[in-house]
Amino acid sequence: MFTHVKSTIRHIVPDDLRGRHLLKVVYVVLESQYQSTLSQAVRNINNKNHNLAIEISGYLIEELRDQENYQLFQKDVENANIFIASLIFIEDLANKLVEAVKPHRDKLDAIVVFPSMPEVMRLNKMGSFSMAQLGQSKSVIAQFMRKRKENSGAGFEDAMLKLLRTLPQVLKFLPLEKAQDARNFMLSFQYWLGGSSENLENFLLMLADKYALGAIEDFRNTSLQYEAPILYPDMGIWHPLATTMYDNLQEYLNWYNGREDICEELKDPIAPYIGLIMQRTHLVTGDDAHYVAMVQELESRGAKVICIFASGLDFSKPVDTYFYEPASNTPLVDSVISLTGFALVGGPARQNHPKAIESLKKLNRPYMVALPLVFQTTEEWQESELGLHPIQVALQIAIPELDGAIEPIILSGRDGTTGKAIALQDRIESVAQRAIKWASLRIKSRIDKKIAITVFSFPPDKGNLGTAAYLDVFSSIYEVMKVLKNNGYNLAELPTSAKELMEEIIHDAQAQYTSPELNVAYRMSVREYEALTPYSKRLELSWGAPPGQLNSDGQNLLIYGKHFGNVFIGVQPTFGYEGDPMRLLFSRSASPHHGFAAYYTYLEKIWDADAVLHFGTHGSLEFMPGKQMGMSGECYPDNLIGTIPNLYYYAANNPSEATIAKRRSYAETISYLTPPAENAGLYKGLQEMSELISSYQTLKDSGRGVPIVNTIMDKCRMVNLDKDIDIPEIDARDMSSEERDNIVGAVYRELMEIESRLLPCGLHVIGKPPSAEEAVATLVNIAGLDREEEGIISLQRIIANSLDKNIDDIYRNNDKGILEDVQLLKDITMATRAAVSSLVQKQTDSEGRVSLISRLNKFNLGKNEPWVEILHQTGYPKVDREALKPLFEYLEFCLQQICADNELVSLLKGLEGEYILPGPGGDPIRNPDVLPTGKNIHALDPQAIPTEAAVRSARIVVDRLLERHIVENGGNYPETIASVLWGTDNIKTYGESLAQIMWMIGVRPVPDALGRVNKLELIPLEELGRPRIDVVINCSGVFRDLFINQMSLLDKGVKMAAEADESPEMNFIRKHATAQAKEMGINLRQAATRVFSNASGSYSSNINLAVENSTWENEGELQEMYLKRKSFAFSADNPGSMKQSRELFENTLKTAEATFQNLDSSEISLTDVSHYYDSDPTKLVASLREDGKTPASYMADTTTANAQVRTLSETVRLDTRTKLLNPKWYEGMLSHGYEGVRELSKRLVNTVGWSATAGAVDNWIYEDTNETFMKDQEMQERLLKMNPNSFRKMVTTLLEANGRGYWETSEENLDKLRQLYQEVEDKIEGVE
Repeated sequence: MFTHVKSTIRHIVPDDLRGRHLLKVVYVVLESQYQSTLSQAVRNINNKNHNLAIEISGYLIEELRDQENYQLFQKDVENANIFIASLIFIEDLANKLVEAVKPHRDKLDAIVVFPSMPEVMRLNKMGSFSMAQLGQSKSVIAQFMRKRKENSGAGFEDAMLKLLRTLPQVLKFLPLEKAQDARNFMLSFQYWLGGSSENLENFLLMLADKYALGAIEDFRNTSLQYEAPILYPDMGIWHPLATTMYDNLQEYLNWYNGREDICEELKDPIAPYIGLIMQRTHLVTGDDAHYVAMVQELESRGAKVICIFASGLDFSKPVDTYFYEPASNTPLVDSVISLTGFALVGGPARQNHPKAIESLKKLNRPYMVALPLVFQTTEEWQESELGLHPIQVALQIAIPELDGAIEPIILSGRDGTTGKAIALQDRIESVAQRAIKWASLRIKSRIDKKIAITVFSFPPDKGNLGTAAYLDVFSSIYEVMKVLKNNGYNLAELPTSAKELMEEIIHDAQAQYTSPELNVAYRMSVREYEALTPYSKRLELSWGAPPGQLNSDGQNLLIYGKHFGNVFIGVQPTFGYEGDPMRLLFSRSASPHHGFAAYYTYLEKIWDADAVLHFGTHGSLEFMPGKQMGMSGECYPDNLIGTIPNLYYYAANNPSEATIAKRRSYAETISYLTPPAENAGLYKGLQEMSELISSYQTLKDSGRGVPIVNTIMDKCRMVNLDKDIDIPEIDARDMSSEERDNIVGAVYRELMEIESRLLPCGLHVIGKPPSAEEAVATLVNIAGLDREEEGIISLQRIIANSLDKNIDDIYRNNDKGILEDVQLLKDITMATRAAVSSLVQKQTDSEGRVSLISRLNKFNLGKNEPWVEILHQTGYPKVDREALKPLFEYLEFCLQQICADNELVSLLKGLEGEYILPGPGGDPIRNPDVLPTGKNIHALDPQAIPTEAAVRSARIVVDRLLERHIVENGGNYPETIASVLWGTDNIKTYGESLAQIMWMIGVRPVPDALGRVNKLELIPLEELGRPRIDVVINCSGVFRDLFINQMSLLDKGVKMAAEADESPEMNFIRKHATAQAKEMGINLRQAATRVFSNASGSYSSNINLAVENSTWENEGELQEMYLKRKSFAFSADNPGSMKQSRELFENTLKTAEATFQNLDSSEISLTDVSHYYDSDPTKLVASLREDGKTPASYMADTTTANAQVRTLSETVRLDTRTKLLNPKWYEGMLSHGYEGVRELSKRLVNTVGWSATAGAVDNWIYEDTNETFMKDQEMQERLLKMNPNSFRKMVTTLLEANGRGYWETSEENLDKLRQLYQEVEDKIEGVE
């Protein structure tokens, strides 16, 4: 797929030497803009120089991946006189380059390397000037370079530019000869930055004269004539029609506004100004066709332009200088498009995001980063399902997002022959129109702006309208509408409550989803639809002629929703294929249906929305078919969103899917908080057992101890804890006191695990941050993690240290159920809660809100802080106050962030066409930088994971997993583990699950000088101390989109292990791959393929859709979906395509003896979302294995400092006890009425999903669910009244669980459920 262009197109040989000396030059660059000017420079020399001819060979760095290209490169370097390189920042390729060049360094006449990785910079040599000792030498230049090495990238280039200007002062410290050579190196940099064919011609002549020809006898007395560099401004303003580059904004504006060719629209005083950021190299090399096209497109649409450039890699300087009114110093531009494709400060090397954010925050305008294709030709990109090259995704999408960049739309292609940029006209039009739309949000008055709020409904049912993760959607929309009205938007009359708002959209809350009672906002005729939807013909392949069956009355396409003045609340149609088993199986490329397309056509073309606000996590738009990244005009997300600015409320804890929305549907995300966390607590029989344990500890040495233990054991069986604890069938009197202690300790440990588990209670409402009291549980968990990088020790560790104990030992003994340590850990936990509560109380005002003024420094001298007093009172007088101080300062800061309220403010900024501050998404406990919410969510630099901390954590988890498997499986290691990789999990944990797989295989990541991970090394078996475990890695579609570099690393790691010359009994990867290669008639590397996912542009196995909609007959159908949709293999040898490799996938899965997934944060557990069971292959593996054995299924739980590895069934039981059956949880949900019932229904459906894919649900779970929600008359009536449709779904789900054999119950219970179903059905249908 990538870089199929052969470097021979850049190979120029003189036609006729005519007795001249031939100089051979080889160059390697990141981008191709130098290709045409270098080629022209060489042709000029060859045509007119009498003494010298040049043969030149050029390579783009990415081309060196191809083995044929690399061998040509090695040969060229071997025969070269001069080697030149620039911007080499891709580590594995930098290493290949050094390997090829270094052996010939002494022989080469000159090596000139411009800003690159340190190992490449060390190749530099020009006469006596050398950088071989970069970082070690004490010379002036070397010291300068060493300082810059720490700040490679923008700082390096800018410092070199500064050195050019101060060269005379530096050179006077050097011996004459060295001074001359150092001067020539800096001169080379001036020529190179100048970039024009004249500058490059003189650059080559200078190198030839000074370093190549001097040693040749014929040339000793001959000097080649060359000119000094033509200097261009370091930064300035450019326009294709201007005769000069301007360094003064007022002079540019005088010229611009005085142009005779200017059209009437551009004379309009309120015409928008679009700021364009450009690379100077493209301007001076003449490779500017895409820049010219963008200027022409914007001006033709009535927008004025200010095109700024910089010579270095820091574009914040020209932004700060030229985008402001000269007189008032207020921002002049209305929106900004960077055409560089790079971060604002730092380009492809090390970036300075705080500096960039400071500049963009001050400017306060939407910041778009459009992309020129760098590593592909236009044709390669167009033909690719993957879309954009993985390296370019990292450099030019992921990294600019850290600056707050939005709208990563491709701007230009690349000519495979000349290397020049080619403007892609339809993409240029898209970028221009979207930039102008963002600008118009600034210019248009609020009273005239039209806002389309889009809600989701999934699965399609009237009870599910307003689906969004952890969000009370209608209460939130109501808050948004009030704020819009108060800020001058035209909303006419508001409903009196959120409930009334919901009913106006549903029209009849009890109506069927497909019924006419859902409010129809617009009926679109087929003729109108086809005229306004140019891509509608393509949809007919999947859905036939319009209007079709969905969102249609048979004649028109129906747009559901309701208008409130200039705010429209519309219902996004669903995928459309969730109810069709065959479509679920084959929907890899199913297009949106006509109703879906009509909805977005209505918003853009008929209602003329100024912006769309997608409300909550998440809809279907961003998951429609198309390229993974780098959308073309054929990709459905691009077609659907059209030109409308897309704002999107997204849960802060889901950065991976938020990133997909940003990249595929051009969303500017605004993060919202998940509900405040609380400890699960204990209830009913669990609470009774806790009280019995307290009695036992008081009375165990009296005669009462034995009967209490017997009662505890009986209670355990009654509440089904005997499934998690080994309860002996003997009387307690026949046990030793130690055995009784151990049983009580194990039960106590289990109860404490349930009690302390964090729950998000209820649903979040936008604009209503938690009170200080509600933040306590989250703060306690923040306090529970060591943060080495901040020098913070966890509160639990500080308390344990004060007892001369190690908290890790206490955790271990607690896990073993040693009663003394279970009690100690509980005491430490309670003291931690009390200490943190005292901080919160100190920071809280009379209204229960957090004071934003620090109170930590306001305590009287000599008086203990309240948390120290609390810790002393609870029995810990020796706590280290010096260790507590930074921890509680950090907690105070976190408390303010948790309780801040930026979600509505950020929305208003977005609707005003302003800059929304970027911030990471993830788990606020692990990474409080996620807070406050209201940020434009970004993921992370995909090359930055796994971090060292993630590797350490991963090793602990894998060792515990293997230890448990060995104990439970006769002392044997699992030969193969089938694992799942999730995008969000790896962002939140900085790559823990990625590192787990590396540790299973026995490879370690090796970061480069810039901290990026692009390389692995095999850990010797002696160091590993166990066999290498084989793996089958199922990557989610989102992980595939975000972390294709890491997929490549894993593939390389597995193949490295497969090719290691080791005993098969110590290397299960080699053992299985060798057998599979023989069986399938393929080579070892092919047989060692272990990284699988969906096809490009496709997501999930669709098992979840089948389960949610009950559209499956038997488990075999679900397993077939998994095999058909998840069997696309990834190979680092050919990263551009993922080919279906079902036979290999099945052959690898059938060796699995364990399946494994991760839970990484308290907000999302097994039954909260459908993703986990959708990707679980447990029953599938059993069906594939020749012995039919069900593999062990494990879940790692890293939600607390004490990571656990549980079986899948244990985790389902824990999840059910703490959520679905826990009054604290379900009452918290039901406090939100309609939406709360939907949440209950969703958990129950997901529970059935675990029965279907893994058989992991005990019968008592369904029995207790029936008891809690169906047999309690009062509860029945509440659920029926709040949301009859979702209550009906709960009834049918229980009946389905019985019908499919997952729940055995009495006929009486089933009769009652059938009767209940009829009652609910009658109510919904309006039958009295």
